[in-house]
Amino acid sequence: MKIHIQGGTLIDPVAGTEQQQDVFIEAGKIAALGTAPGGFTADRTIDARGLMVAPGFVDLSARLREPGYEHKATLDSEMHAALAGGVTTLVCPPDTDPVLDEAGLVEMLKYRASKLERAQVHPLGALTVGLKGAVITEMVSLTEAGCIGFTQADSPIADTQVLLRALQYASTYGYPVWLRAQDAFLSKGGVAASGALASRLGLSGVPVSAETIALFTLFELMRVTGARVHVQHLSSAAGVELVRAAKAEGLPLTCDVTANHLHLTDTDIGYFDAQFRLDPPLRQQRDREALRAGVLDGTIDVICSQHTPVDDDEKLLPFAEATPGATGLELLLSLTVKWAQEANLPLAKALASITSAPATVIGKDVGRLSVGASADLCVFDAHAHWQVDPRALKSQGHNTPFLGYELPAVVRATLVAGRIGFERH
Repeated sequence: MKIHIQGGTLIDPVAGTEQQQDVFIEAGKIAALGTAPGGFTADRTIDARGLMVAPGFVDLSARLREPGYEHKATLDSEMHAALAGGVTTLVCPPDTDPVLDEAGLVEMLKYRASKLERAQVHPLGALTVGLKGAVITEMVSLTEAGCIGFTQADSPIADTQVLLRALQYASTYGYPVWLRAQDAFLSKGGVAASGALASRLGLSGVPVSAETIALFTLFELMRVTGARVHVQHLSSAAGVELVRAAKAEGLPLTCDVTANHLHLTDTDIGYFDAQFRLDPPLRQQRDREALRAGVLDGTIDVICSQHTPVDDDEKLLPFAEATPGATGLELLLSLTVKWAQEANLPLAKALASITSAPATVIGKDVGRLSVGASADLCVFDAHAHWQVDPRALKSQGHNTPFLGYELPAVVRATLVAGRIGFERH
């Protein structure tokens, strides 16, 4: 189908520019910008006057819950949620049931996702068998099946010798390793960030040292092995400083922060509100400000949603017993725009953290606007606002700390490879 997106303001995160230009799409790719190519006759015209046209968003952390947790979400529901949020490329962790530690399981997930013809799905393979931290997986066969990297998800490896061997294996073949910085013992049993609030509420805490000790260990092993690592979900000011120093040293390192942690602190927990039960836990205001500063100066490369659909019943439990997680695919754009407004940051620069920057991390040719690129696009109204209502969310998981909030930026249309996958009238 030939599509003409007319009158919109194009946001190019790579160049950092915003300018009014038409977009012409043919055969699933951007055929031209500004002026129609010769002989172009549109089958469909999208009126984007007053709207923004950006590359489709790239989310580096989205649990799709299949296989094994279909009561929490399905591929169908979460892919719909992705397009409703303008997300056209996403990375999913391997902590499904069964765990993605065998090639056949990865191939099946890729096949099922491709049949839906929605967002592009790039799985991470399990770093160790069953995510148990003992036996390293067959990374070569998992990569051939479609894995773009390897991770332990939220299951840290306690045995540093296993971690060393895993990094050596990955480094030998040039595979990236994605790791949460959390010490297996210091983080065990914790449900909130250590501090005055956790003590007052009687909640078991996760100290900042659980993150920093893990980072010290990881960086030392990177120096020994030369492995390329992506640090997931940084949560503390001290962690930001360590990453900043490691990057200055030249370690092959990237990292991300969740959109939730750019906006919320531990005080938002209030009186044991389980909607704010997240992992890593929300920390103090100084940590949030350091995370924001880290994104601004490039220490933190990417903002992700950490989309984790949770069954409603699992959030109705007492705070310490509630399942951590929140839906995020449909909030990623709005929370990024809200942060940009509060930081007085140009929209193009802010959107780089959810388009071109994560595309660079995964090594895929997405997240940019250029002739010949795949027509993965999001058309949105940056000036409109919407209220986060669980009944309006496309995700099967309706839990988020932002329920009832009024947020900026409303997605009007999402295109994947030139197909209109979502449209809001």
